[in-house]
Amino acid sequence: MLVAVDHVQLAALPGTEDTLRGFYADALGMTEIPKPPVLAARGGCWFEAGGVQLHLGADPGHRPSPKAHPGLRVTGIDAFAARLASHGAEVTWDDNLPGHRRFYAQDPAGNRLEFLEPDAETEG
Repeated sequence: MLVAVDHVQLAALPGTEDTLRGFYADALGMTEIPKPPVLAARGGCWFEAGGVQLHLGADPGHRPSPKAHPGLRVTGIDAFAARLASHGAEVTWDDNLPGHRRFYAQDPAGNRLEFLEPDAETEG
């Protein structure tokens, strides 16, 4: 029986960890968490916020998918979008999901990220 998503693994080119830290820690406000030593030797970095963990793994053949993405639930979506834009991320709004406001952005590795918040009437 499935009970939860433990984490989402995304890929990035080796050696881009500092750029990823700037985006995930500074722009998204996530906290970097230590990788187990045996995994840290492989590169990459892990982040968490609000029970969500994103693992960025070093992959020399990384090619971002134009479609695949994690969907990340946020509160205060307008302020969140403004925060990302102020850090240089391109924010693309999409109103095609009934009952939600959402936008897409890319991390520095080109990974597509979806940010969404239920409409107040939907949560009511």
